[in-house]
Amino acid sequence: MASSSSSIHFLLLFCLLFISTLARLSPATTTTTLDVASSLQRTQHILSFHPQSVQPFQNQPLFFNSSVFSVPLHSRGSVHKTHHTDYKSLVLSRLQRDSARVDSLNTRLLFALNGVKKSEIQAEALSTPIISGTSQGSGEYFTRVGVGSPAKQYYMVLDTGSDINWIQCEPCADCYQQSDPIFNPSGSSTYSPVSCESRQCTSLDVSVCRGGKCLYQVSYGDGSYTVGEFVTETVSLGNSGRIKGVALGCGHDNEGLFVGAAGLVGLGGGSMSLTSQMKATSFSYCLVDRDSTGSSTLDFNSGLPADAVVAPLMKSGKIDTFYYIGLTGFSVGGQPVKISPGLFDMDDSGDGGVIIDCGTAITRLQTQAYNALRDAFVKLTTDLPTASGVALFDTCYDLSSRSSVKIPTVSFHFGGGKSMDLAANNYMIPVDSSGTYCFAFAPTTSSMSIIGNVQQQGTRVSFDLANSRVGFSSHKC
Repeated sequence: MASSSSSIHFLLLFCLLFISTLARLSPATTTTTLDVASSLQRTQHILSFHPQSVQPFQNQPLFFNSSVFSVPLHSRGSVHKTHHTDYKSLVLSRLQRDSARVDSLNTRLLFALNGVKKSEIQAEALSTPIISGTSQGSGEYFTRVGVGSPAKQYYMVLDTGSDINWIQCEPCADCYQQSDPIFNPSGSSTYSPVSCESRQCTSLDVSVCRGGKCLYQVSYGDGSYTVGEFVTETVSLGNSGRIKGVALGCGHDNEGLFVGAAGLVGLGGGSMSLTSQMKATSFSYCLVDRDSTGSSTLDFNSGLPADAVVAPLMKSGKIDTFYYIGLTGFSVGGQPVKISPGLFDMDDSGDGGVIIDCGTAITRLQTQAYNALRDAFVKLTTDLPTASGVALFDTCYDLSSRSSVKIPTVSFHFGGGKSMDLAANNYMIPVDSSGTYCFAFAPTTSSMSIIGNVQQQGTRVSFDLANSRVGFSSHKC
């Protein structure tokens, strides 16, 4: 009897030791908190927000210090009031715009990989879109810059996936509605058309020569386009910072979804982008939540913050506009997600790779990578009530009864062993005002993946162009 009791005690002790060992061997799942109540409140506010009612952008200071330029940066919704009356229709509109942009980015890459030259694209009369999707699509963030001498301030779309800067100009053959008065070249002493033989004109993808003047056209994936005269002008970034002779389009015929902005600032890697023309060694931005009416800054030559998570920044030999980043994988809940080694590598032909883009909203991942990431997330969220998919989102949850929830942390991994944890609202976003949230990633059949602005919001993204690095810094907005 005593022997039997000893055996039982021994088995109990063994079980306790075994369970304790398992607990030590199985790392705890890392989580982060999603503030459901706060984000739903923002969805209601952005629908009723009227920019003119509070005039939030008047008399804002612009900063200039030596070679460091800094200008305000705003979400699209805080500059132009939405016409949507419910949040879900606003989200669906955003996703439709976003899909058009992604298609256009992939089309541009396809042209580059197949060696389609600008001379093979017929310019026709430069009055309608040449090829829907030959460029990048409408932007989601606006910056405030000065154009002309004397300088007048305008809201401009910010776009890292585009090189050509342009602004709507008088006289207008067809101009969309913008928040500021349309730029009048006759009021500027530094306005100067460029010649057809100039480097600026020959650098354009689509251009024709008419009357000795260079005419340009840029078409976007959503059907938007701008047509006009290519010129040089003075661009002001701050009260004391002026850049003379910036090549930009003076658009006399402009249509599409740029409503609210006066034009576009191209921050891509090509020779005609603003960053290239001003010879910036670096630039950075912090994107506020798209439903926020707050603002942050777009900075030039400000360097990399000391606490930045740094990743390699690469360029393609086929297309110089895009910024490729050294993404190697992910983890969910602190556990690595299994994907094929080298899945995100760009090959010698320029195919594949991962670009970072402020104009694309939802991160697109190669299907294999997306499925692995989504499945890892779903496996750790079995306690959350599910909901039907919405548009391009196939993983959604009904959080209508919750004020906050714990969700597994999603992290990006970069070359050199660096990693960055995403905030909860960078990958679980509301798609209506009643509490439906979706996992904010989507698959793509393209070989190129895209890190979009939902994953970038709330983080200062710094492009160290001189040293081919990109840094991510939390709480630097």
